[in-house]
Amino acid sequence: MFSLTLILVKKKNTSEKKISLRRKNMINRNDSGLSIRESSNVVNENVVNENVVNENVVNENDLNDTQKYKHLWVQCEKCYGLNYKKFLKSKMNICEYCGYHLKMISLDRIELLIDPGTWNPMDEDMVSLDPIEWDSSEFDSSEFDSGEFDSGEFDSGEFDSNEEESYKDRIDSYQRETGLTEAVQIGTGELNGRPVAIGVMDFHFLGGSMGSVVGEKITRLIEYANNHSLPLILVCASGGARMQEGSLSLMQMAKIASALYDYQVTKNLFYISVLTSPTTGGVTASFGMLGDVIIAEPQAYIAFAGKRVIEETLKTTVPEGSQESENLKSKGTCDFIVPREFLKLTLDMLFDMHFFRNRK
Repeated sequence: MFSLTLILVKKKNTSEKKISLRRKNMINRNDSGLSIRESSNVVNENVVNENVVNENVVNENDLNDTQKYKHLWVQCEKCYGLNYKKFLKSKMNICEYCGYHLKMISLDRIELLIDPGTWNPMDEDMVSLDPIEWDSSEFDSSEFDSGEFDSGEFDSGEFDSNEEESYKDRIDSYQRETGLTEAVQIGTGELNGRPVAIGVMDFHFLGGSMGSVVGEKITRLIEYANNHSLPLILVCASGGARMQEGSLSLMQMAKIASALYDYQVTKNLFYISVLTSPTTGGVTASFGMLGDVIIAEPQAYIAFAGKRVIEETLKTTVPEGSQESENLKSKGTCDFIVPREFLKLTLDMLFDMHFFRNRK
């Protein structure tokens, strides 16, 4: 009897131990399940963090690569396609994707129009001073609402006043960057063997803005063409009058217009104005629109006041494309729209029609 009781007690203790062990295992299993879920969440968070870090690293690498190879490409202002800079010059700076006429430096335009070996520059040593002692620290860019600087295709950095640089320092900086002394090159040369006087503005030099030196150089070119009975070509690419020279820049409009009056009316000579993108402000309001024949490039931005200024002043919406050459031609503002590759031929034909014969 005693042995039977002992066996039953042992069995009971054994079953209690098994139950206790089973419960312990279940608890451990549940605990381990929780720890697995928690560790899974931690792992997922780590994976996400690693992905974010890797993405940031990739973005930084892409940005570095973009900056590293930026000088090899030119982005179209219309379709944003990338054009390989090495081949762009041979294509006359025309976008290979949409055909938009990109900006050209003045030297490339001269090479495009003037016969090789015939270019004779004039007044290259003329340099702008600081006639009104411009103080950029007193300038509030938010109050300057010149319409010339409002096109979306402009690089706004060319017009922002740098408080750390004086006007003279900015001129020096642009001279080093562009290799030019001012925003226009003037001279004489031959166009298909025909002697011409030509002035080409360069938007890359301080936005092609017209200061006292630009006005003086263009006036001297007109007077030279007048004295030598040469046909005149002025290629416009400008943001307008140069604000750093105040009224001295504005008076260039009247000075150039006066010289052109003598050239066109008194001597009855022939002046062709070529409007490229952008031609705005004081240049549009003066010699840009005074040509006997006015030629514009396709889709060129031509305006006096910019879109933003018009909308803020008149409280109205400016229609898209209303300040492009195609719309202006339909209103009679310009005579022809000529693609860049046909410009030299067109000029030659116009000179033939106006009896400026080849002297050779």
